[in-house]
Amino acid sequence: MVEKVIIMGAAGRDFHNFNIYFRDNPRYRVIAFTAAQIPAIEGRLYPPELSGKLYPEGIAIHPEAKLSDLIREHQVDLVALSYSDIPHVEVMHKASLVMAGGADFILIGATYTMLRSKKPVIAVCAVRTGCGKSQTTRKVCEILRGLGKRVVVVRHPMPYGDLREQVVQRFASYRDFETNRCTIEEREEYEPIVEQGIVVYAGVDYGKILAAAEKETDVVVWDGGNNDTPFYFPSVHIVLFDAHRPGHETLYYPGETNMLMANIAIINKVDTAPLENVGRIRKNIEKHAPKAEIIMAESPVKVTRPERIRGKRVLVVEDGPTLTHGEMPYGAGYIAATSYGAKELVDPRPYAAGTIKETYDRYPHIGPVLPAMGYSRNQINDLQQTIQNSPCDLVVFATPIHLTRIVSIKKPTLRVRYEYRDHGEPGLEEVLLKKMP
Repeated sequence: MVEKVIIMGAAGRDFHNFNIYFRDNPRYRVIAFTAAQIPAIEGRLYPPELSGKLYPEGIAIHPEAKLSDLIREHQVDLVALSYSDIPHVEVMHKASLVMAGGADFILIGATYTMLRSKKPVIAVCAVRTGCGKSQTTRKVCEILRGLGKRVVVVRHPMPYGDLREQVVQRFASYRDFETNRCTIEEREEYEPIVEQGIVVYAGVDYGKILAAAEKETDVVVWDGGNNDTPFYFPSVHIVLFDAHRPGHETLYYPGETNMLMANIAIINKVDTAPLENVGRIRKNIEKHAPKAEIIMAESPVKVTRPERIRGKRVLVVEDGPTLTHGEMPYGAGYIAATSYGAKELVDPRPYAAGTIKETYDRYPHIGPVLPAMGYSRNQINDLQQTIQNSPCDLVVFATPIHLTRIVSIKKPTLRVRYEYRDHGEPGLEEVLLKKMP
């Protein structure tokens, strides 16, 4: 019998799981995708150009809130959870909902959907969103290029637009961001790598993406999203841990899976976290991933002309996903503003416009900082209006991109950046070269 399936996702892992596991498999009939986490990604269609011969009309994408109704309406047999960075207990809440509706609930094994590359693959993943993958990816690229290697980065998917236009995306210049109508969230991941002179691939079909990337590289660097596992079998699997969130490595899906598979475990932000946090994480790694080599690292804040902060009323704009499903109350911008003597941190919440207010309502743990949400043009406008509404002397933004290239800010601005730095020995370069094939 053909099993009727719903794939629960967030515009990324769900499409990859479909492409590799379900698309051409006559055993299954995928009825729908459901969408969560990312604003305004439901109501689309996974198009016929991508869905294959078994789905000539494409596949509808519904809000996850309709999951129970869809299970009953279509008498669904199986629901596959296919997105990342949710607590283990929340996984079981979703499983209970599905099973109460009469369907089975599955998690697809990490290696089932990994593709094999002809080239070595260095995967940079994490146990939570916001651990420091981006700067670690840049450091890995720097190390490899220092060895004379050609490097291409393949980024975890962020296809939030017209999926037919996002099958394979290649980013090598700022013009490519405009051509592909990238959201703020996409640019935050792609722009710093392109600034290094490195090509970034992303999109929807990671088989086609891999074939394209292999043509112009000696080593593929997988730049993971959230705490998801790699889409390609890694030659070296690097996993980041956040010293400010001890214990999270055993509490979130699929971050714990990453920990168990790690070849290199990097405990990051150790310079700004309590020593007991670092010890607790180390014990968990040694217990659950004893073969992983442990590295200590920092994410030092870099500010040009930090004296501009002193005595000012400062509005802090932080990386969005780190604050939302990453569950951090603040980030590097807050640390910079408090460290360099801001007179006041202006709380943007009373001045939030439209979808930004909705973000605060949905994520009440966020502190007196502004998440740089920009999944749509409307949301970018709301972000711009919130900044304009806030009574501040200076806007300090700690987004990985030049925010002023996207948002019109009619106030003085100051950018905060952060980079990877080893904290003692062994260092990342030494360990990576030892692990590489």
